[in-house]
Amino acid sequence: MGTEHHVALMRSRKVNITGMATPRVLGAVLALLLLPCVAAAQAEAPKKVTWKSVEFAIVRFNDQAPNSWNIYHSEKKGILLVRLWKRYMLVKIQDEEVFDIDPQKITVHGDSAEWSYADIPDKPIEIVEWKERNIGSMQRVTFRIGKNGHVLELQIPLGLNREPMY
Repeated sequence: MGTEHHVALMRSRKVNITGMATPRVLGAVLALLLLPCVAAAQAEAPKKVTWKSVEFAIVRFNDQAPNSWNIYHSEKKGILLVRLWKRYMLVKIQDEEVFDIDPQKITVHGDSAEWSYADIPDKPIEIVEWKERNIGSMQRVTFRIGKNGHVLELQIPLGLNREPMY
């Protein structure tokens, strides 16, 4: 009786060991199969968005027209990429936020630029005195960079329905 009990115990342990090994083996096989997919997803560069120049826009810096500037828009309304000399800023009008953008991450091709939303910095720059106003056929957005900093004014054309086009 002791021997039969011992054989039965050994058989039950074999089943348990086999039963426990199956999920581990299955998990290892799945991990090996999915590993190339995960690695490929991580290796892909963030998709760059094409930004097009805003026609008929106006930029004023401390109440003067800067010598070198441009405003770009993407498919997302209310988000603009502003170039002021060699500095680039992402302006989120609805959120009243402005981010400094690394100019080395932007590729300019004539009247368009390429840049990825994945390159947005974690924190916006300090902005005070944010003002928005529709002035006829233009939307005027004015803000001060920092407490005692420079004032930037963007005038963006409105559509025929007097709604922002960009």
